[in-house]
Amino acid sequence: MKPFKILLALFLCLFISACSNQKEASNSGNEDRLKQVLDENNYQIVDVRTKEEYEEGHIKNAILIPYDQINDQIALDKEKKILVYCRSGRRSAIAYQTLTNLGFDVMDLGAYDTIDMEKE
Repeated sequence: MKPFKILLALFLCLFISACSNQKEASNSGNEDRLKQVLDENNYQIVDVRTKEEYEEGHIKNAILIPYDQINDQIALDKEKKILVYCRSGRRSAIAYQTLTNLGFDVMDLGAYDTIDMEKE
């Protein structure tokens, strides 16, 4: 039984390491994609946090649409890339999926504190 536990521990270590490396590569790709989107200047930034969180600080020119208020009646331009973010990344992931299902071209920026864009 002991060799099984050792193999299992080794497998878990390798799995965690692989996931970590994949996430780092993915983040690098997202930074390149974000730079390209910003350079093209054809985007809208949507803060999907609460009004109180937004008022404490937000990305410059971001509009506030709380994630639970996103529906097919929202006034966003389908010709533009939609950049969404929230406090931790959970709500922006939900908003990403909702907006994608509504036919928008969306990029999830994730957590507000990790975004390197001008804030106000």
